[in-house]
Amino acid sequence: MKVIDFSITPPISPFFDDYINPPAHLLGYAHLYGERIMSAMSYYQKPLEEFLGYLTAHNVHMAVIHATDNETRHQRKIPNEVVGELVQRYPDRFVGFAGVDPYKGMAAVKELQRSIVELGLRGLSLEPYEYDLPTNHKKYYPLYAKCAELGVPVSIHCSINFARGVKMSLSHPLYLDEVAVDFPELTLIASTPGWPWVAELMAVAWRHPNVYIKIAAMRPKYFAKQNTGWETLLHYGNTILKDRILFASAWPLISLEEAVSEVCALPLKDEVKEMWLYSNAAKLLGLES
Repeated sequence: MKVIDFSITPPISPFFDDYINPPAHLLGYAHLYGERIMSAMSYYQKPLEEFLGYLTAHNVHMAVIHATDNETRHQRKIPNEVVGELVQRYPDRFVGFAGVDPYKGMAAVKELQRSIVELGLRGLSLEPYEYDLPTNHKKYYPLYAKCAELGVPVSIHCSINFARGVKMSLSHPLYLDEVAVDFPELTLIASTPGWPWVAELMAVAWRHPNVYIKIAAMRPKYFAKQNTGWETLLHYGNTILKDRILFASAWPLISLEEAVSEVCALPLKDEVKEMWLYSNAAKLLGLES
């Protein structure tokens, strides 16, 4: 069964820099995922082809990689050019999403357009907790409008975060609902899948056919365990929302061994497993299905 992983971090600089030397606001992630990150270091500073072999070994046909621009608040940036160069070098393995800083106003809008039109990136990635701005903040709205105009999706963090210096509520799914109301033409990808507001996110996706859910950075095996809070994801993801669930490991936060095998072990219909792992993402990205 082919797999599209909607979120991985290539084990090269500058992508891996935050794992090697975590900035202060991301130390919570370093503590939570430290062992997995250390295990992933075996691929760092080695030819990228070794990592591509790891993807192939787990049937990952393509993977989405993300640029980021948090210069205003955290002086962090993975330039869109770097993602674009990697996509151009491995067009059959990587799809790129742009990163722009909403505090930069129209400069961010122009950079977004350049990234899509000139660099060939396929979407925009936003982490509200990194900007200390909720998903419905009006600083994002010019970016949402540009993505709607260009016909590309926006991936937005919609779950708990471990950047302990900002409020957890910044990524509440009800903020995403407001964006979906204001931009019905815009494809929105909720990442990661809503915990601890899973039921609220399912309701948002049920209301809005332009809302997808990316199961990044969470162990899929817990989706089938009672009293974990994931029950509604598994139920609706196997039925009315089956065509809007996107697989993502967020490697190195979750290993491909765990992420792929645990999705395959879930009590889902066989055709739904294929949709989660591959065809939903292939259709969304305009790839062959």
